[in-house]
Amino acid sequence: MSVSNLDELFLHHLKDTYDAEKQLAKALPKLAKAAGSEELKAAFTAHAEQTAVQIERLEQIFEMLDKPARGKKCMGMQGLVEEGKEVMEEDSPESVMDAGLIAAAQKAEHYEIAAYGTMATYAKMLGMKDALRLLKETLSEEKATDEKLSALAAAINFEAQNAD
Repeated sequence: MSVSNLDELFLHHLKDTYDAEKQLAKALPKLAKAAGSEELKAAFTAHAEQTAVQIERLEQIFEMLDKPARGKKCMGMQGLVEEGKEVMEEDSPESVMDAGLIAAAQKAEHYEIAAYGTMATYAKMLGMKDALRLLKETLSEEKATDEKLSALAAAINFEAQNAD
């Protein structure tokens, strides 16, 4: 990575996050399919739909910058998606599988929260008010998704604790 100023660093993170969201958009339907809990399936499906909107917001920011909407391979999200695949390949009781899927999803959410928080800080410093608004909107959604997953985990983890 060769960047010489905050504008370039912002663009670097924008490309990285764009790819991360694209990877997550492909992974979420697989998580939904693997989930046993109907509530968890619904949460993953809803987040997949939300992710599509978040990708559109990132594309709007690329447009504001007069740059093509192109990602650069996000190795962090790639690793998190791989961890999710490993969970799905386990032969676990349903509640244990669901608890593992929630953990994998929350790792991805926390990664996204960090990414959007960082970009929002950069956008604020660079005076990018419209980009900042879009980034804060997505950041708020990511935090809400994390809270929803935590709420689901409360019941599912209890079931997993009592699984054989």
